[in-house]
Amino acid sequence: MTLTQDIPARTDPSKPPAQQASLIVQGADATGIVAAVTSVLGAHGANIVSLDQYSDNPQGGAFFQRTVFGLDNLPVALPALRTDLDQHLVSTFGLSYTLRDLSVPKRVAIFASKSDHCLLDLLWRHRQGQLPVTVAMVVSNHPDVAEEVRSFGIPFFHVPCQGADKSAAEAEQLRLLQGNVDFVVLARYMQILSGDFIDSVGVPIINIHHSFLPAFIGAGPYAKAKQRGVKLVGATAHYVTRDLDEGPIIEQDVVRVTHAHTAADLTRRGADVERAVLSRAVLWHAEDRVIRDGNHTIVFA
Repeated sequence: MTLTQDIPARTDPSKPPAQQASLIVQGADATGIVAAVTSVLGAHGANIVSLDQYSDNPQGGAFFQRTVFGLDNLPVALPALRTDLDQHLVSTFGLSYTLRDLSVPKRVAIFASKSDHCLLDLLWRHRQGQLPVTVAMVVSNHPDVAEEVRSFGIPFFHVPCQGADKSAAEAEQLRLLQGNVDFVVLARYMQILSGDFIDSVGVPIINIHHSFLPAFIGAGPYAKAKQRGVKLVGATAHYVTRDLDEGPIIEQDVVRVTHAHTAADLTRRGADVERAVLSRAVLWHAEDRVIRDGNHTIVFA
């Protein structure tokens, strides 16, 4: 069963808008979960702005819910609200939940290499107010994009990464990241992260790549795709795991191509799709719209 409900918030011109928070709930499905969530929020004077839920099997399956609500004096009210949620959701139903003040944007570090189309697109969207994040830093294994990044007022760090032994570079990257970011985005960062780095960073990592995998691996994928006469060019954004490009998928998209398109045309159209897919994935993660369930995702877009 899927339920999507959008409830317009009551407005009073004499009062400032209520601060908003997101509540993400997941666990085993059971009768009464939605009622418990809405009852607790209502008891604390919260006004539900949107509510999305999904159950993969109403008869004992897994349950997922994202609720956005407004509440006056939110920072002060959150501790008492958490106490009630612990009692009514965790103790009663055995569910897990996260509760976050949406006025505090998530902090992101963007990793990039020489290819800058995804990086600059994210920075431009951020400057236009389209991505509710704080870009804490850009980290690159090449200095090529330093001046462009700094023109956005974003700190840039050049961390060279050469040869088979990347331990020194990853140690420096971890030093920059620890305690400073809530997630990392690989904006066409052309280095393979080690399993130790993924385990140590302690925050989600989002990657973007062309959708030809695993058919056309290595250098020149668009040229290889042209040789095979592909008819679709696309991109995949996913969370990074030790299994390289096999992590939980957040977003995908494709565009059609024909025999008349050159390899350069495919590359250009692929870059367009990569920008769009990555920006949506970052937006949805920043707004707590993505719930991970093993190697699967539920996306309330």
